[in-house]
Amino acid sequence: MKILGISGSPRKGQNCEKMIASALETAKERGFETDTIFLSNKGIAPCKVCGACIEKDSCVIDDGMDEVYEKMRAADGIIVASPVYMGNYPAQLKALFDRSVLLRRKNFALKNKVGAALSVGGSRNGGQEKTIQSIHDWMHIQGMIVVGDNAHFGGITWNPAEEDSIGMQTVSETAKKLCEVVELIRKNVK
Repeated sequence: MKILGISGSPRKGQNCEKMIASALETAKERGFETDTIFLSNKGIAPCKVCGACIEKDSCVIDDGMDEVYEKMRAADGIIVASPVYMGNYPAQLKALFDRSVLLRRKNFALKNKVGAALSVGGSRNGGQEKTIQSIHDWMHIQGMIVVGDNAHFGGITWNPAEEDSIGMQTVSETAKKLCEVVELIRKNVK
């Protein structure tokens, strides 16, 4: 079983990457394989809405998104971390979400994968819930099974995330819930 962590931040080594590392450590402790996509080291171009992916199995934009598609297809669960930029997720994550339309057009490749969201803002109530809701919206459009942290919407921290012990606990609880649901699905499929 594999969990994919996606950091939607353009900032290398910052809050979102640290939150993903913590969440994936929880998954590893439960025996999961893990993988990552950090948008801080990828240049994902925006979708051109050209429609080529209706006919093709790949995108006509050559920027490394094919690797992202493969990692997403291979995962049993996907956890997305995002900073809050002007009340929602940043353009870099929006580009990845828009380009994932190819996976939807290819028989809903993400359908029934388990999804969870994490967000970090500049204050305790800095737009994290709205950002998580928007990530959940993308997951629902893909046909994913969306989970929170057993009490709320997902992992919510404020900057700097690693100093927010309450917030980092929600990150851990979200990762645990994601793993639990993947395990339940796997158990019931056998």
